[in-house]
Amino acid sequence: MTLDHRLGQMEKLRSGLAFLLSPVQYIVDLPLVVFQWGSDSLISYKMLLQENRELRRERLELRVQSIKYTALEAENMRLRKLLDSSIRLTDRVLVAEALHVETDPLKRQIVINKGTTNRAFVGQTVINADGIVGQIIHVSPYTSTVMLITSPDHSIPVQVARNGIQSIAIGSREDYQLELPYLTTNADVIDGDLLITSGLGGRFPYGYPVAEISHVQQDDVEAFSNVYAVPTANLDRHREVLLVWPASVQQVEGGAIEIFREARQ
Repeated sequence: MTLDHRLGQMEKLRSGLAFLLSPVQYIVDLPLVVFQWGSDSLISYKMLLQENRELRRERLELRVQSIKYTALEAENMRLRKLLDSSIRLTDRVLVAEALHVETDPLKRQIVINKGTTNRAFVGQTVINADGIVGQIIHVSPYTSTVMLITSPDHSIPVQVARNGIQSIAIGSREDYQLELPYLTTNADVIDGDLLITSGLGGRFPYGYPVAEISHVQQDDVEAFSNVYAVPTANLDRHREVLLVWPASVQQVEGGAIEIFREARQ
């Protein structure tokens, strides 16, 4: 030990022994290294799986939110258009929402979320931003049933905006189509003419868009033409509508002209 301490004679021997024993030590430590590596890999794999699940969940939530925001944006645009159109009206109006659509093609009715508690009444005109939708045929305290103008049982007095020719537009068995059976063959009507409410009969206020003539079939042998029109109100997309109180009704109630913008119930 003294020689080793002073002269370092054993250092070379220790180095040689360490070199010879290093493979043995490596082999002895190998299972532990492999176990640690496997354990780390397993932990990393589990973390990756968990992270992947969280990312997929977040992606799904973002997609749902995106769809919801898209729907809300579309609804907001519809309401803006509806309210912008109501501002231009001289009649008092109330925003309502469709709750149910009748699937029977011969009835063509919708149920809205306004009733007698909102002063809705039978025969009241229902419109949207593009024109006449129909009229109320039944009311309850909180809902009303609206017959669409395309119902076979519905008719509405109209006139051609271009020249004032008056007629009756009747609902058709064809979807989203009106018929004008009382126009003579010499009546001045052409494709594209706009039909508006004439105000006759006092049921529908004057001047609201109703339909656009889509086809005129004239026969010299027949006394009347076959005239068909398409409603301007896009009746297949009536999510929000407006109830209209004509000026005569407002005067009876003693109220000034105003626009009701109630929150949806």
